Amino acid sequence: MKLAHVFERLVGHELGIKVTAYDGSSAGPDDAQYGLHLKNPRATTYLVTAPGDLGLARAYVSGDLEMTGGHPGDPYGMLQALAADLKFTKPSPLELVGVAREIGVEHFKPIAPPPQESLPKWRRMAEGLRHSRERDAEAIHYHYDVSNRFYELVLGESMTYTCAVYPHEGATLEEAQENKYRLIFDKLRLQPGDKLLDIGCGWGGMVRYAARRGVHALGVTLSLEQAQWAQKAIADEGLSEFAEVRHSDYRDVPETGFDAVSSIGLTEHIGVANYPKYFTFMRDKVKPGGMILNHCITRPENKHRSKAGPFIDRYVFPDGELTGSGTIIAKMQDVPRLEVIHEENFRIHYAMTLRDWNANLVKNWDEAVAEVGEGTARLWGLYMAGCRIGFERNIVQLHHALATRLHLDQEQTLPLRPWWVP
Repeated sequence: MKLAHVFERLVGHELGIKVTAYDGSSAGPDDAQYGLHLKNPRATTYLVTAPGDLGLARAYVSGDLEMTGGHPGDPYGMLQALAADLKFTKPSPLELVGVAREIGVEHFKPIAPPPQESLPKWRRMAEGLRHSRERDAEAIHYHYDVSNRFYELVLGESMTYTCAVYPHEGATLEEAQENKYRLIFDKLRLQPGDKLLDIGCGWGGMVRYAARRGVHALGVTLSLEQAQWAQKAIADEGLSEFAEVRHSDYRDVPETGFDAVSSIGLTEHIGVANYPKYFTFMRDKVKPGGMILNHCITRPENKHRSKAGPFIDRYVFPDGELTGSGTIIAKMQDVPRLEVIHEENFRIHYAMTLRDWNANLVKNWDEAVAEVGEGTARLWGLYMAGCRIGFERNIVQLHHALATRLHLDQEQTLPLRPWWVP
C-alpha cells in the first residue's frame, strides 16, 4: 500500500481532497480544488506518531507537508475542505500493525517536533504548577513575545489582538476595532476624570482609547514586549498624563478605587478553577457602583472539558482554558455584591476579525517571513484560519459579560435600559 492510501486509511473514509506523497502515490479525486502533499519521510512520521491535528500541524509548520490550492498566510479554503473530510479515529492495534508493515516501523519512532512547539503539559511542571505566576508568565511570553513588528503586520494599525466589533459588514478592521473600544468604553459608563484598570491590556489599545477621552487608565500585561511597545505609543501620542502600561501580573496591582475594570481577552489564560479569585479581584478594585466588563472566548456549552486540544495547547495558547458563557456568568454571580446586568455574543465578529488578520498576513507575507521565519508565519496562518472556521461553525464563541459592584445595601443606580445602544 502506498503512502497516500495509508493516509486515506487513517482518515477512515473516502477523501474529497487530493493527497499525494513523495513515493509517487496519490489518493482522492484528481479534480479536487485542494490537496495535501507529503514531501518526505519526516512528514509521515509526524502524521503517524500524532494522528490528528497535532501531527498535521507538525508536518505543516516544519514544511514537510504542503497544502495546495491556497496561500500559506490564509489556508482558510484548504482547512474548510480538511474540516469536512478529516475524521481521524484512533486506529486499532491490528490496523497499526498493518500500517507499520506497509510503511516501515521506523516511522513509529517519535522525532523532535518543530521548534515552534511548546513543551507538553507534563514537562511544563518545571515552570511551576498550572496557572502559577511563573507558569502564566512563561505561557504569555511564548505566545505574545513573538515580535512586535510581526504583530503590527498581522493586526494592523490598531495593534489589537482581540475580537473586533463590526458596525456593518463592510467596515474595515480598523473601524471595527475602534468600534469595539467605543462599545466597551460606553458599557463601562466612563467619563473624563474617571479611573480605568485594564487587565491583560496587550499593547494598550483600550488604555489609549480611554486616555484620549480624559480617563486615567492603567493597563497591566505579563508580556514585556507589549508593555514596552505600549509605553512608547503612549508617549508618542502625548498621553502620559492619563495612561500607563505596566509589565506586571494583574494580581500585583496595589491601587483600588477604580471606576471601572476591563478584561479583554485575559480570561482564557486564567484557568476555570481560578475564576472565583479572578472575579473577586475585579470587584475589589472598583468602587461601589463601578462597572466590570469581561470579554473572552467561550465554548458554546458548559458541559465539556475546559482545557485546549493538542494543537492549541502546544502551538498557540499553552495552558489555555475555555468554558461556556454560562459558567463565566455563574462564577461572576457567585461573588458577593457583583451583579451581572448584561451579556452579548460576538461569535460572527471574531470570524470576521480573523478573516482580516489572515488578509493582513497574506499582504505582508514576505516581510512577516523575514521577521519570524517561515515556520512561525505558516503556524499563524494555520492557527488564524482554523480559528475562523471554529467561530463560523459555533465550535467557539466570544462573549461580553457586564457587571456592576453593588453598594452594601444592594442598591443599584444604573439606567433602566442599556445606555450604550445608539
